[in-house]
Amino acid sequence: MRRSPVKPEILYEDNDIIVCRKPANIAVQTAALSSGDLVSVLKNHLYRQARKASTPQKGEPYLAVIHRLDQPVEGLLVFGKTKKAASDLSRQLQKDHFGKYYKAVVQGFAPMDEGELCDYLVKDGKTNLSRVCTPSTPGAKKASLHYRVLSKKEEKGVTLSLLEIHLHTGRHHQIRVQLAHAGCPLLGDRKYNPTGLCVSGLALCACRLEFLHPVTKELMRFETESQSPSFEFPIF
Repeated sequence: MRRSPVKPEILYEDNDIIVCRKPANIAVQTAALSSGDLVSVLKNHLYRQARKASTPQKGEPYLAVIHRLDQPVEGLLVFGKTKKAASDLSRQLQKDHFGKYYKAVVQGFAPMDEGELCDYLVKDGKTNLSRVCTPSTPGAKKASLHYRVLSKKEEKGVTLSLLEIHLHTGRHHQIRVQLAHAGCPLLGDRKYNPTGLCVSGLALCACRLEFLHPVTKELMRFETESQSPSFEFPIF
């Protein structure tokens, strides 16, 4: 098993799932052997559990990635520990029965205090960036989210807004691209807001996660708060 200095922040675990909090700037999964990606950390955790229970694993423990967060984004993720659990969670995700909620600090004011953003996005594999495009663009995928303004303030020429976001689709860099296109880019986003305020960290946190347990069908709900300094901007 790969070793990693990253300590898993597990909020819930049973025989079927693991819910954990991913720190900012940690990849969910990577091919780099020296990297402390979250999947490797959790597999090491499962491996140690099996050793303590005197049920050693044959090969690596099973762990299915259900959804992802960009490397600079912090927040909640659920993983499947069995193929059955992974299949059910993936089905919920595809049918939009998955509640993925974020908090974000953006520069500027959102178009309305509450609303929907619906665009088509295309990814550039060479630059690893996405952009808003027309529906007829080759490779275009529909992207939608709902947002609500929690607070906003303007001071000394600086305009910031705190948003709650319910993500309906999971496109590459979706929240970052759509908010930048709407005129309110994320605070600390060097990719899509390169001329913005210089702060430490990306002001985006996957703060709430809701889904049905893949076996018991119980409604599972988890919440967390951001640990990024970007959410401590003094005008709030």
